[in-house]
Amino acid sequence: MINKESKNVSRVRRHARIRAKISGTAECPRLSVFRSNKNIHAQIIDDVNGVTLVACSSTTLKLANGGNIEAAGKVGAEIAKLALAKGIEKVVFDRGGYVYHGRVAAVAEAAREAGLKF
Repeated sequence: MINKESKNVSRVRRHARIRAKISGTAECPRLSVFRSNKNIHAQIIDDVNGVTLVACSSTTLKLANGGNIEAAGKVGAEIAKLALAKGIEKVVFDRGGYVYHGRVAAVAEAAREAGLKF
């Protein structure tokens, strides 16, 4: 019998490999993305102090459909606006083990267009 691990277990393993290489500091925090079937979440995290500096999601924006590319773009633009208001201009992007495509890419590109540098 073949022991096949679930997609989420594979994603968590990929994310652990990514996190071994990237880390957020106070000067350059980490922009982390989490994607569920119905919503998308983004956080800007200072890993040295273990603090979430800014957070935004499709649920906090009260979007009717939070699981599509349009909603992901709105979350990316909003997280960038909140970050710039707190004086955060440069971040390192953490795709969370997901493929850089679709909703994850939409968050990143909307954040870039709104003024974040990464």
